[in-house]
Amino acid sequence: MAPDELIRENHAGAAPLLANAAVSRGALRIEEEVVALFDEFREPLGRYLLALGLPVPDTEEIIQETFLSLFEHLKKGKPRDRIRGWLFRVAHNLGLKRRNESRRMCGAARDANEIEELVADPSPGPEEQLSSREMGRRVRAVVRALSEQDRRCLYLRAEGLRYRELADVLDMSLAAVSISLARSLGRIARVTER
Repeated sequence: MAPDELIRENHAGAAPLLANAAVSRGALRIEEEVVALFDEFREPLGRYLLALGLPVPDTEEIIQETFLSLFEHLKKGKPRDRIRGWLFRVAHNLGLKRRNESRRMCGAARDANEIEELVADPSPGPEEQLSSREMGRRVRAVVRALSEQDRRCLYLRAEGLRYRELADVLDMSLAAVSISLARSLGRIARVTER
């Protein structure tokens, strides 16, 4: 075999190796990005999923599924804009699916009061504690009286999502999000002013 043929043969064999190395580096960069996003959004997603009435183990599993979906999404070269909204949308859909499956299997969802008591933070002083409990009871009663759509909107806004992100996650118009939040916050304000 001539030296130039040997060189061409070696270069032809190296091309797939170089391509695989580039793919590996790209996957590693995506993995690092997903891990950073996981660190940033794990807790907000967890709080939102708990607010939907899911138990902690289901919440943790859904968060893992959400970030696995994100990895696949980014690996396929799909859009990176509005990642926060995308994460909440995927977690929201997975959470509703899991909750509906649990309801079918168990026959009933967890009581909303039980979830609220798990995430409540009691005040230190007895007077403040009593006042805080009474205010919390009134606010929870108002939140429980809201429609499910209004509660979801309120919970996601409490996690810092912007109106457009809320609209994307909940598949609502911007006007509907604005009306929902204004209505919900107005009801809460009336109770807290007393």
